[in-house]
Amino acid sequence: MTEFWWVYLWPVLWIVIKILLLVVPLLIGVAYLTYAERKVIGAMHLRRGPNVVGPYGLLQPIADGMKLFFKETIIPTGANKVVFLVAPMLTFSLALIAWAVIPVGNGLVIANINVGVLYLFAISSLGVYGILMAGWSSNSKYAFLGGLRSAAQMVSYEVSMGFIIITVLLVAGSLNLSDIVRAQQETIWFVVPLFPMAIIFFITTLAETNRHPFDMPEAESELVSGYNVEYSAMTFALFFLGEYANMILMAGMTTILFLGGWLPILDVAPFNWIPGPIWFALKMAFVLFIFLWVRATFPRYRYDQVMRLGWKVFLPISLAAVVIVGGIVVTFDINPLGR
Repeated sequence: MTEFWWVYLWPVLWIVIKILLLVVPLLIGVAYLTYAERKVIGAMHLRRGPNVVGPYGLLQPIADGMKLFFKETIIPTGANKVVFLVAPMLTFSLALIAWAVIPVGNGLVIANINVGVLYLFAISSLGVYGILMAGWSSNSKYAFLGGLRSAAQMVSYEVSMGFIIITVLLVAGSLNLSDIVRAQQETIWFVVPLFPMAIIFFITTLAETNRHPFDMPEAESELVSGYNVEYSAMTFALFFLGEYANMILMAGMTTILFLGGWLPILDVAPFNWIPGPIWFALKMAFVLFIFLWVRATFPRYRYDQVMRLGWKVFLPISLAAVVIVGGIVVTFDINPLGR
């Protein structure tokens, strides 16, 4: 029996343990990102933010979660009930599934596959279905318009994001996310040679996650609340958590592609004494702070401005970048991994 346990059950148990070690901190991070957002924006607006529930308001996310958990889930009479309930679960699940290939440290990854970037492309392209399903199944013109806006916006900016990631792949010479980080260890963080691409990538992540100033699917002034207007209680909470989980995912992708992943700022003492996952978390926190900073600073764009920026500005620039970076890589035989 002992041999059976070790040979057959232990590998499965080990994968479950790795998933829990990643998902539990991620869920806690999603909850407290809402707290951090309210505190950061409050400070920028010269107000206090959450400060009543618990010391310094630290229990506010738990109180919000409990409130939503005990509220009644209301399904509109004319809604397609199955699709209506599946949509928020799909949105939240995809935000978690994508983390399977994200390395948070050297060797600390659930699935170290050689096509990790393609996996992320596939998962991110599926994300639009949850919002489309929510908008269509709600039987509301406001929700439907919000879903259509989100589909158009996410598809538009995914194209530019894909070309920008290709420039990183050309320099790194690998589709494996761990290898992309190691390529930066051999040379320099890609944010330096690809700085314009890093800026455009960050802006496209704002559009992909429907964040200010690209929150057109949730435009309160004309769509009430957008695709999630008919949702309540935990179904609404899943959309809310999915949005913040996607923010953390995009911050993780930015960290891996441009900021050296788990690598320290300087490979000298005392910086290299800090464990890699701590550096990874600190860099993600920096990117997330910029997410919040942008929300507190910029007004919402008009929808035609959003589309023009994606198709007439970012797409030509990213296409040109692929050609230029590819030419430079071939001309100077750039190969950080020595392959």
